[in-house]
Amino acid sequence: METKWKELYKQKLMSADEAAKLFESGDGIVAPLSNGQPLGLVNAVAKRIREDNLTDILYVSGVDVRWFDLYHPDLVGKVTIDSGFVAPATRHGVGQGLFTYTPCRLGETVDMISRCRHVDVCTMVVSPMDKHGFFSTGCNVDWGWEAAKVSNPRVIIVEVNENMPRTYGNNQVHISEVTAVIENHIPLVELPHIPITDKDEKIGRFIADMIEDGSCIQIGIGSMPNSLANFLMDKKDLGIHSEMLTDSMVDLYEAGVINCNKKNFMPYKWIGSFALGTRKLYDFIHENPLVEMHSTKFVNDPYVIGQNDNMISVNGTMEVDLSGQCASESIGFMQYTGTGGQLDFVQGTWRSKGGKSFLTLYSTYTDKNGEMQSKIVPRLSDGMFITVSRTEVQYVVTEYGVANLKGQNLRTRVKELISIAHPDFRSWLEWQARKMSFIP
Repeated sequence: METKWKELYKQKLMSADEAAKLFESGDGIVAPLSNGQPLGLVNAVAKRIREDNLTDILYVSGVDVRWFDLYHPDLVGKVTIDSGFVAPATRHGVGQGLFTYTPCRLGETVDMISRCRHVDVCTMVVSPMDKHGFFSTGCNVDWGWEAAKVSNPRVIIVEVNENMPRTYGNNQVHISEVTAVIENHIPLVELPHIPITDKDEKIGRFIADMIEDGSCIQIGIGSMPNSLANFLMDKKDLGIHSEMLTDSMVDLYEAGVINCNKKNFMPYKWIGSFALGTRKLYDFIHENPLVEMHSTKFVNDPYVIGQNDNMISVNGTMEVDLSGQCASESIGFMQYTGTGGQLDFVQGTWRSKGGKSFLTLYSTYTDKNGEMQSKIVPRLSDGMFITVSRTEVQYVVTEYGVANLKGQNLRTRVKELISIAHPDFRSWLEWQARKMSFIP
């Protein structure tokens, strides 16, 4: 059979330009997040569009960490870039109205793609084919793999990259399912080191003090999660169930903190949906039986998340009002990131026995005039989109402490949030709360 699959591979192998000829005007294209997006193929499609051989193309992706020719301004009107999570490569385009954004929760994206969109082409980066004819979607299972499985696309194209790790879990594509194969062995994008600030350390310490041995964690990327990891070094028997796997998790594993031995759901396994970090992380998950990568439809399902006892979720937010509404994805009405999996995990941890969800932010920021402003506000700033409603939020954390909001009345919420605001703004916030009749 191995010879049969190799022959089939040869039959389907072609150049990126040849594969681009499989696209038709009006096609809806779905690609995974970040390193799962096929650079060679997408650039070849952009070439066809530029030559007036294609028009009315919809390209759905997210967490765009590298520039594609498809994003060039001269293609506006011929292709619609539709991001499910805005990142550096698409932020300017979305902000200028050249691209667009789809509000979505990662746990629902597969269903949104298959039920709310027409999908003509699914494409993704995969690891080299194994002897059984399977490719792995590696560090980018996310929404792309299952969308290809369930949305009945006309064409499935894989871009084989020897740098893509082969991972275990439910994330494989067989050569018999694939329309075309191209090869493009480019390095995966790696995230730069982000320095940890004094505020990050204070926030990380507050959260670490509330995490018990044997907990199962979900954390993101950035200076604050890295700081939190530093304060978890004295914990024992932590587990992983997280949409995103990070370098800080590998650090905790190497320190003996993470072993997944106490996980009651899918024990002894790291469960993730995509990985984004450095080569150290990508090498760690490659053919590692400890790690299973699954679709976001599974990993981010609040019911599934809640099967893990003592589930801990840590994510960032950008602004919180005195009622507890959390805006985590925009600056005013300008889309900056996306909903991602934040709401999925806030809801999932509440279903978990002993679960806790934390939304973190610095208490202040400096505006364009150089003046300090509070991130805890009476009312959300004009245009800010609510990511986590006041009915869902549990803990909010700044460098001044932890506010417990879940199930609390407005008076208690005001008291809790003012206590973690910057001292210079506490009197003003109390005055504003009285004006709104939140407190007597």
